[in-house]
Amino acid sequence: MIRLFVAHDLAQDAELRLDEGQSRYLAAVMRLTPGDELLAFNGRDGEWRARVASVGKKAVTLEAVELVRPQAVGPDLDLVIALVKRARLETIVEKAAELGARRVRPTITERTNADHTRVDRLRAIAVEAAEQTGRLDVPEVLEPVRLDKLVGGWEDGRRLLFCDEAGDAQPALTALEAQPEAPWAILIGPEGGFSPKEREMLRSLNFATPATLGPRILRADTAAISALTLWQAALGDWRT
Repeated sequence: MIRLFVAHDLAQDAELRLDEGQSRYLAAVMRLTPGDELLAFNGRDGEWRARVASVGKKAVTLEAVELVRPQAVGPDLDLVIALVKRARLETIVEKAAELGARRVRPTITERTNADHTRVDRLRAIAVEAAEQTGRLDVPEVLEPVRLDKLVGGWEDGRRLLFCDEAGDAQPALTALEAQPEAPWAILIGPEGGFSPKEREMLRSLNFATPATLGPRILRADTAAISALTLWQAALGDWRT
């Protein structure tokens, strides 16, 4: 059944007038007609079975029929990713949503080779991935900030797994298993790696844990997927 993320509040008999893009998708692409059903969620009110009430020239209207799953949230995990080339960054956001990250926080480092990105495009990719994976929320995609500013305003109590490509740190899985369960973030560097100054700064942070992802140099997208997978296996909701 089609799953659709909506901005509307969801409640019994609520009327959901969809925007132009969603209306076109349901009417022209999926060819839904009045009476057809789909699943709707908004990240707040759980997942609802919804019925197509009307298909107009400009908008499709849904009616919320029944709560199917109550709202639930996944693990409190951030992915901090240095800006990389557009295609790889889009893949990273998609896979972060599939692997349960709650937030994606792009950052700008000294060796970042992409100085801007379309955050609206990344957010749309996160929505689509959430619809396809069955999760009941959509990961937040934040505006890019410089790395020094990001760690300077770090959230109290959140650990940072600093994936250090130098290879002289402990294995990531070992590092994760040695830490008490707490909110975490995973930091993946740019394609050119972290600068010596950045590595020194990151290793001086009391909330950061340097870790290696193995003996081979990984591309940013491979590193992000690998680190998220290890975190889920060690501390996340894959264990339940």
